[in-house]
Amino acid sequence: MDSFGNTSPFASNPLETKADLAKFLVGLLDPLAAHTSPGGARIHLGHTATHYDEAAAQLEGFSRPIWGLSSLLAGGGEYPGTQRWVDGFQNGCDPSHEEFWGGMRHKDQRMVECSAIGFSIAVAREKLWDPLSAEAKANVERWLGGMNDKEMPNTNWLWFRVFANLGLSRAGSSRFDAQRMKADLDHLDTFYIGDGWSRDGPEGVVQLDYYSSSFAIQFAQLAYSKLAAAEDPVRCEEYRNRARQFALDFVHYFDAEGRAIPFGRSLTYRFAMSSFWGALAFADVELPAPLTWGVVKGLQLRNIRYWAKQAGAYSSDGTLTIGYCYPNHNMTENYNSPGSPYWCCKSFVTLSLPETHPFWAAKEEPYPAALLNTTKALKHPFHIATNLGGHFYILSSGQQCSYPVKQGPAKYGKFAYSSAFGYSVPVGSGTLEELGGDNTLALSDDDGETWKCRRDTREARLEGPAPGWLRSMWYPWKDVEVETWLVPPTQAAPLWHLRVHRIRTARALTSAEGGFAIYGQRADGRALEPVDGEAFGTLAEGGAARAASRAGVSGIVTIGGQPRKGTALRTDANTNLMVARAVLPTLMGEHEPSSADIWLVAAVFGLPSVGGEVGAAEGWTAEWEKRPSLPQEIGALLNA
Repeated sequence: MDSFGNTSPFASNPLETKADLAKFLVGLLDPLAAHTSPGGARIHLGHTATHYDEAAAQLEGFSRPIWGLSSLLAGGGEYPGTQRWVDGFQNGCDPSHEEFWGGMRHKDQRMVECSAIGFSIAVAREKLWDPLSAEAKANVERWLGGMNDKEMPNTNWLWFRVFANLGLSRAGSSRFDAQRMKADLDHLDTFYIGDGWSRDGPEGVVQLDYYSSSFAIQFAQLAYSKLAAAEDPVRCEEYRNRARQFALDFVHYFDAEGRAIPFGRSLTYRFAMSSFWGALAFADVELPAPLTWGVVKGLQLRNIRYWAKQAGAYSSDGTLTIGYCYPNHNMTENYNSPGSPYWCCKSFVTLSLPETHPFWAAKEEPYPAALLNTTKALKHPFHIATNLGGHFYILSSGQQCSYPVKQGPAKYGKFAYSSAFGYSVPVGSGTLEELGGDNTLALSDDDGETWKCRRDTREARLEGPAPGWLRSMWYPWKDVEVETWLVPPTQAAPLWHLRVHRIRTARALTSAEGGFAIYGQRADGRALEPVDGEAFGTLAEGGAARAASRAGVSGIVTIGGQPRKGTALRTDANTNLMVARAVLPTLMGEHEPSSADIWLVAAVFGLPSVGGEVGAAEGWTAEWEKRPSLPQEIGALLNA
């Protein structure tokens, strides 16, 4: 009965060809008809709210699917429902119509949606712009151009105005502001920090998540480099060069099965995470080895296939849910409306390409063999990416959102983020079970009444011989400081990474350090129970905790410092992004105030199931019995 209520409406699509991808897009567009307003300008998918107004939220539902629709039309495809969006342009920009989107204000959410609209005019003008009446065109031009004299956030948002102006330019509009567009581009280029990477804001911002890649900056640079090559050739070539460099780092955020590593905010955009790979093709970028068009095609399509099979990503009528692998409002932001997830339609950009393009003409290739069983330090995002032993994940230190964001410590402050196990977010503030404290050191100074996790990471740096380790500080209270070392796995113990914490505290503390959260049910669907050996179940003895289920194995062991006790914690439902019922192997400790350093040393084990297998490969306990060794430099600090 596992399939009952757990089958995606798109699971049968092989998603191997351009026609398959177009069919998937049509399958996402068709259900929107029932939720579209009579005038076509608004799409209403639910009643949850955002920090911005309802008209803007319904505009979001209208605009974001246009990323896919315009790509389909640009590539020679047809969609019978196109008229819904043509009508929407006409009525949404008409101040006298009841479905008017509203005029632009400073830092208005409407600005975000201008990006898709500008792109659609640039690539599918004949189908989406030319059918409009002269009066409607004038209204659209006035509405889009209304953002040119408005204040915008000093972030990737500036790209939205660039694309609004690019659309106005392609429409031959007098509202096109070339000077404004150049100024925005010049300022956006100040976000660049080298090796292909751009931060999402000015100097001082340490935020290099999917907005720096597929969601916004890299995607926008590549789309611009294709659409403005004649007018701005030097800048466009620079953007292509950045993409070539960036691709060699970004490939490490994807696994061999197509999953991307969940990290940062806006993850309800789902397979927008892979849109960078499609944008490389759209921009005709010359690929750096070991990337080929067959590899890029595989990275893109495997990711979309994965999401096409996630039943929880879709409502029963085929519309997208708010959440990740299942509906989950705990992990969202205050800007996620029911229409927000359709940002994923950026990943349909390859539909704009002819069948003869090397992306479509190439035979799909697996994840590059040269990148398997490797570990790589990524200096700009303060990540160490590894896939030793078949587990794709990053160790992370040093990032945080540049402004308060819901669940920020979970999205940016955890020690590790896994493509297989995801990460967890708090669902309450009263118990450790509510915390969802995977891959974090949670501290309490009130006997577990409340918990603090790493949020504002300071002094982050890479140290040691390649690939090195991450070292950083955080200060949960004025009289408590925590220094952490994160050491990646080695060939000798490929399924383990190390964490070392030095705590200096003037108050008594309780600590809870979690490993990877893992699916917490037995084969019969009941909760995991204590068991020894390779069978599904949990193990908690002395300073060790472990859980094995159909998702693989997760564990954590104390290997030095103050003694701690292992427990297999059953977290509250809906904390984890990947699975709604999870178990978290955790080490618990009690620490008295001390003028001396308190050391905590843990080894963390993770072995996901692979390729549809149920559970970890037989014989995994041999790997569990291995214990990694501390680098001499860190060991010397403990013994000083």
